Order: sequence, then structure tokens, then C-alpha cells
Amino acid sequence: MNLCFVIIMGVSGSGKTTVGSRLAHELGWTFIEGDSLHPPENIAKMSRGEPLTDSDRRPWLDRLRAVIDRMMAREEPAVMAASVLKQAYRTRLGVERDAVQLVYLRGSQAVVQRRLAQRKGHFMPPALLASQFEALEEPSNALILDIRESPASLVAEIRLQLGL
Repeated sequence: MNLCFVIIMGVSGSGKTTVGSRLAHELGWTFIEGDSLHPPENIAKMSRGEPLTDSDRRPWLDRLRAVIDRMMAREEPAVMAASVLKQAYRTRLGVERDAVQLVYLRGSQAVVQRRLAQRKGHFMPPALLASQFEALEEPSNALILDIRESPASLVAEIRLQLGL
């Protein structure tokens, strides 16, 4: 099976949704917003400024995996935006499969903090950013891109590097 699933990962505010939705649109693929699959309890907890635990994330990761498996079984290409900050989370999603490519949007805490300060209407408060950077385990098996580049440049680089 050829590459058919791209997961865009990074901390909140790194541009996952912007880059992922643009990439999916350009390719004519389905876009999946990982945040939309969080159970309501998780969203409520994060909205209160409380970081999620690994236990909190399990149902979310299971939902993400189910979506990935379903799309891959149908050989329907898709792009998913999901933080998946720890290697264990990525393993749970099956990123080691040949048909899955991980793209990590890397940026400094200062750059992301500035972005979050300007963002409106998202449940993830900027106060949780430090906990995301603490939890972050940078992937070794990903295409790693610098978030200081424009979304258009990032999408072009993903397409170039992945041959899309």
C-alpha cells in the first residue's frame, strides 16, 4: 500500500490544523481534526487549565486509532492533525506502518506562546503550553519542519519531501 495517511503533530499552537487542512485540501484528501475526537471530559479539563494525564488521553488515542484504521482499510487517503506528543501515543496510533507518515511541526516555546496569545476561541488555554513542552518527546521517525515558515511553505515542503 502506498502512503495514504499523514499525521501532523506538535504542541498546541504549532499550526497543525492550518497546515493539515491546507495539505488535505491541496491533495483532495480527507482532513481529520484530532481535537474534535476528544471526549467532552477532556475538553472540559483542558478548558479549566488542567493538563490531561495519560489515562485521560487513552479514549482519545483509541478514537484516533479507530479513524486511522478505518481510513486505511478503505485505502482512503487522509491528513490528521493531532498533538500526540509522546512516543507511546504515536505507537498506539500505529505510526510505524509504511502507509503512515508523521510530520512534526517544531517550534520554540516563545514562538508558540506568541501565537497562542493571538488565538481566539480555542479550548486549550495558553497556560497549558508549558505542560505540553514538558510532555513532548520529539520523534526520530518524522519529517521535521520549522513552524517559523509560512503555512504555504510548510505544505509545499511536505508535498516535496513525501512525494505528494
